[in-house]
Amino acid sequence: MQTKVALIALLLASLIPLRPSLAAAFHNPYGHPPTNSTIGDRMFADYFRAETRRLADSSLAEIHTRDDWNGRKDQFRRQLYEMLSLDPLPPKTDLHATVTGTIDHPEFTVEKLYFQSMPGLYVTANLYLPKHLEKPAPAILYVCGHSPVKTNGVSFGCKVTYQHHGIWFARNGYVCLVLDTVELGEVEGRHHGTYRDGMWWWNSRGYTSGGAEAWNVIRALDYLETRPEVDKSRFGVTGRSGGGATSWWIAALDERIQAACPVAGITDLENHVIDGTVEGHCDCMFPVNTYRWDFPQVAALVAPRPLLICNTDKDTIFPLDGVSRLHQKVRQIYDLCGATDQLGLLITEGEHHDTQDLQVPVLRWFNRFLMHQERLVETAAAPLFSGQQLKVFDQLPSDEVTSKCFENFVKLASDRQPLASASALDDLRRKTFGGWPISPTPLNAHLVSSTESEGLSLSIHELDSQPGVTLRFYVAQPVGVEVREVRFEVVDEPRWRRQLDLARIGFAAPLSQELAAAGVNSDQPVATENTDQFTAWKRNLRERQIAYVTFAPRGIGLTALTSDQRYVTQVRRRFMLLGQTLAGMQVWDLRRSLQAARALPGFANLPLHLRASPEMTEVAAFATLFEPGLTSLVLAQPPRADKDSPDFLNWSRILTPSQLFALIQTRCNVTTRSP
Repeated sequence: MQTKVALIALLLASLIPLRPSLAAAFHNPYGHPPTNSTIGDRMFADYFRAETRRLADSSLAEIHTRDDWNGRKDQFRRQLYEMLSLDPLPPKTDLHATVTGTIDHPEFTVEKLYFQSMPGLYVTANLYLPKHLEKPAPAILYVCGHSPVKTNGVSFGCKVTYQHHGIWFARNGYVCLVLDTVELGEVEGRHHGTYRDGMWWWNSRGYTSGGAEAWNVIRALDYLETRPEVDKSRFGVTGRSGGGATSWWIAALDERIQAACPVAGITDLENHVIDGTVEGHCDCMFPVNTYRWDFPQVAALVAPRPLLICNTDKDTIFPLDGVSRLHQKVRQIYDLCGATDQLGLLITEGEHHDTQDLQVPVLRWFNRFLMHQERLVETAAAPLFSGQQLKVFDQLPSDEVTSKCFENFVKLASDRQPLASASALDDLRRKTFGGWPISPTPLNAHLVSSTESEGLSLSIHELDSQPGVTLRFYVAQPVGVEVREVRFEVVDEPRWRRQLDLARIGFAAPLSQELAAAGVNSDQPVATENTDQFTAWKRNLRERQIAYVTFAPRGIGLTALTSDQRYVTQVRRRFMLLGQTLAGMQVWDLRRSLQAARALPGFANLPLHLRASPEMTEVAAFATLFEPGLTSLVLAQPPRADKDSPDFLNWSRILTPSQLFALIQTRCNVTTRSP
């Protein structure tokens, strides 16, 4: 079998460069922006390609020897715990494991059971026990994928769909625990916080539903260790699709797993971000990528334990090319560990389905490494029981928190704890804004155009926030008057459109591109109140000798995305996969634009006052922490709680909104004022 697997891998490696792009298989893929694509669509697509390749190139690149790996793997594992919402690890409270019923079969017994992985987080499961065991047997943890079984609104759990695996393992001498997921168990929770439910604050809290699944399987191992039928030195894990992903989490995190066979549960960032497979996956498939990993780094943490990577060749959400690239990188770590014979790659024909061609080699792998024997697999995996037969609860527990475990799963910052400013800033830089460039490239700031009208000049400037991320800012200042201060506003989309509508009164020609992008008809009549407001604003600049700068960060104004909400959602999810958020990179954009404005002739030593439009409140607040020299900051409101503000990775674990407000007040004079 080992020889066959190696041969398959070799053939795949030779064929994959000839494969066409898979991007066309996905909705709004980033190789192909929508037909009505904007400047922003194309810019973001190019940016994601560049960032993805940067992370792919750096993944495991510093590992050259076995000592390199041994010196870093514990640190990597700690980082993965953190990225799966498990740092600090929740306390291991009493499982309160309860068997609610049994099913008797001539060859095995099925126990219907539940346990609490933490108080109120109920996990339903079926335990398949072979009959006539003479000694403790190896145990397989089977982790289910996304396959709901419901009747009249009552969930029987995804364990019903995957029962044939439990039956099959029990018939072959294994204890097998088939575990329901958080979202698709008998007590139904959520996997789709950012994907479907608009819960972007999951990112702000460093929460992923994959972390809840990882915790549940850790506690499932704790439970299996209490069973006298189980040899706790011989644990294996497998599962497909969502269960394949969870198999990766537990195998990478917990070395009690002695052999692993994840099925269709992992591919690389290139597939997810560039080819668009992220759009086919809910949040449980991903860690919060704080430390900017590519997925081979997760898989490598299983080394040197036996690992069989399983996939089909026509799986559109775990494409073959990405699986092969991942295997190639992981094989390098197994080679360094002297464990080449412990790694396998199984590719069978077919789409994203649970096929017998995948099932049989998995059992043989466990036979080899947990039973320490080679034998023919003579029985097929087949279901026997109805959902009602396998159901654990007659009535759901009233004290359950499973349905809302995302609310309190991670430990958040508290106003009751004193804030250590230096530590908080360091944590923010590493864990919230770790996706900022380490070595900034030149700003390449330059003048696009300059026009004078009625004693006022408007100049349009461009800068490179990052390579390929070109943004504009606009400077209005009185002509023939010495400027004494700079007022700088970072605008959200409504404010940008409003300012354009006003500015067309005096500067329609130079702003033609911007007006067209905003859908403003420069020929339509100007409202009297707008004319009066523009006149008053112009007089204020002259009398107070002010230069006024307007800046729209990426995703606003000219670089706005196509206005399709599903499309925008998947763009934002791509940022998280790259260890960033859109708002977090807008903070970087603001910092760069402030630097470019200071570099304008005569501006370097002037007082610089920053103002934020309402949706830019937190963007401006965080920029103030990291960009020195601001004279004052004017906000429309104090920083908001994570559920009401844009998402920034992990920030709610580091400080509270009131602590953020207090911290920015140490940087400059801060006031709140309606826009």
